[in-house]
Amino acid sequence: MAKSQEENKLRLRVKAYDTKLIDNSCRQIVDVVKRHDAEVVGPIPLPTEKHKYTVNRSTFVHKTSRDQFELRVHKRLIDILNPGQSLIEALSNLNLPSGVDIEIKMV
Repeated sequence: MAKSQEENKLRLRVKAYDTKLIDNSCRQIVDVVKRHDAEVVGPIPLPTEKHKYTVNRSTFVHKTSRDQFELRVHKRLIDILNPGQSLIEALSNLNLPSGVDIEIKMV
């Protein structure tokens, strides 16, 4: 690859708690990118973060009685090659559901 192609890369990291939400929002992003005639690589699934919490059921007695909760953070990576200014504006104006977090970085 030439240096000019490597410099013009936009990297999106999408995070969400729900797999359906993250897949639908990634599909929306890819549709917007294809409409603006840019190359897209992904979405690439990254490892899921699992946060486990253990909480006592009782405040005073029955120490062995506990509840366990798990919080999963699903992540996807999308690379956009040679993005234009109109594409960046379209991505910033994209209306995504709440619970979906996007980090945009120029690489």
